[in-house]
Amino acid sequence: MEDVQAVRGYLERSGWLEGIREVRFLAAGEYNENHYVRASGGEYVLRINHGSQLGLGREQIGYEFSVLSAVAPSGVTPRPYRVDPWPEGLSGGTLLMDYLPGRPLDYSHDLERAARILARVHALPPDDGLIRQDRAVLDIVAESEGLLDRYPDHPRPEMRDRLLAYRDDVLTLNERSRDFLASEPPVMVNTEVNSGNFIMSHMDGRHGKGDFLVDWEKAVVSTRHQDLGHFLAPTTTLWKTDTQLDREQREAFLSAYRRELLLLGAAAPDMDALREGSAILERTILLRALSWSHMAYCEYTRAERAIRNADTLAKIRQYLDNAECFLTWKE
Repeated sequence: MEDVQAVRGYLERSGWLEGIREVRFLAAGEYNENHYVRASGGEYVLRINHGSQLGLGREQIGYEFSVLSAVAPSGVTPRPYRVDPWPEGLSGGTLLMDYLPGRPLDYSHDLERAARILARVHALPPDDGLIRQDRAVLDIVAESEGLLDRYPDHPRPEMRDRLLAYRDDVLTLNERSRDFLASEPPVMVNTEVNSGNFIMSHMDGRHGKGDFLVDWEKAVVSTRHQDLGHFLAPTTTLWKTDTQLDREQREAFLSAYRRELLLLGAAAPDMDALREGSAILERTILLRALSWSHMAYCEYTRAERAIRNADTLAKIRQYLDNAECFLTWKE
């Protein structure tokens, strides 16, 4: 974690902002930390990167800047201002963007508002400069296999074997669904739509003005069902809450998503297609979520992370101990 004084010193040297009045630590995820900055021109976030889930190394922060620039017309993402892959005095690349006040998503009240956010992003034309995942299921399977292979001496080898067996189920599902997925037009997807990455306005108006989706480090151009399936997956809803969505909630979310697309004049799949596609990707994303948990268990217990979070380790253990509940799904 960077010292606040080091962050302030960097900002003063960079000349990005005038009249810096306050710098304080805001929050940290698994691969980034964020600092709140108040200056004469307004409120900002300085994001400092410590790793890349996309394998981009020091190019990661520049890629996120490009993603934020591409999705900015949606009006539901933070505006980026500056980027520096090699900041003097700091240990990772930096990105300056809007500070967005609000609260995390509440699954009991905000499902339709979250659906509108995703629809506004998905309605945009894909940016040619972003990474493409044209074979979403196979790409996620490959990523999961890489995570499972990272630590051959893992202390829980039985879990690796179970996840590899589930991988075979996912590959069978993909083969049966290949034509359906190939027919879906690609869109820009966030791929990490957990409740903490939504910032909801404290003004609970009907149209959710001031609602946003942040943390675009892992965004790609792919099927919309990556975001829809990820949003609905129990490993997502349970990440920061104790919520699992029931059938009625899932239907309300997908219906609101489709309505917003139609209001925007964008292509809108019918409800059967939304149900089918989100179910396929949800099952695939469960593989990735548990494979990541399996890998991260080693990193956390061996102290190999720059950012360590006790709550995350507890959640990782919970997922691994209850993996069979996630992996046993019915046709």
